[in-house]
Parts: sequence; C-alpha cells; structure tokens
Amino acid sequence: MGDRRQARELALQALFAFDMDKVDSDQDEALIVFCANNEEDLTQEVKPFFLDLVKGVKENRSQIDGLLNQYSKNWKISRMPVVDRNIMRLAIFEFLKCPDIPTTVTINEAIDIGKKYGTKDSGSFINGVLDRIKLLEGFE
Repeated sequence: MGDRRQARELALQALFAFDMDKVDSDQDEALIVFCANNEEDLTQEVKPFFLDLVKGVKENRSQIDGLLNQYSKNWKISRMPVVDRNIMRLAIFEFLKCPDIPTTVTINEAIDIGKKYGTKDSGSFINGVLDRIKLLEGFE
C-alpha cells in the first residue's frame, strides 16, 4: 500500500472515531490519542499527509459539508453511513485544497476505500456524489 493510501485510510479511521464519539471541541486531544495509538502505522512518510487530511477536514468542515449536502440527492449528511460521509469529506477536502492531486485519482481512491471499509453500495454512492461535485463545481 502506498503512503498516500495509508494516510487516507488512517485519516478515515480517525474521522470515523471522532464522528462516532461526537468529538468536536476536544478533537485536538482526540487526534493526539489517535496518533499515539497508531504510532507504528504513522511513519514519517505517512503522517504529514494524514495530518493535512484530518486537520483540513476539521478546518473546512462547514464548506465541505455544504457541498456534500448540496450534491447528495435525497440524503442528509446525518443519515449517510458514517464511513461513506467521512470518505467523501476527505475527497472533497482534496478537491478544494490539494490541487496537485488529480480529481480522478481522488475519486478512485475514495471508491476503493469505500469498497474496503463500507457496504456493498458504498463505492457507487461515493462515486455518484463525488462525480456530481466534480462536474458541477468544475474541479479538474
């Protein structure tokens, strides 16, 4: 597994844990604990991108969730599977703040991670929402 894939998967795990534990105000402390518990996987090659993703989603969450709400037809964020919504949050963050990563790469990574950690429908759901955002928001 590549370093960026590992960073994305660990970021998903951290965001999932924060989401399930309803961590908002104390997310910095929760991130420190998560990093300590996953020290072996957060190598010096993986950790910088991991931190960019987790902190970036946190800092841009209202904009990210706004896009997610706007383009996820008939789905409220609160009703989405936790795995799917956090995978899409990561991908939307990459769309917004990582211009060096082609959107097709971001979408493919999100779909693959969705298939690995989500339900049998996660890949197509994630693909549909992210494709809609890419097309209608003009991300390249």
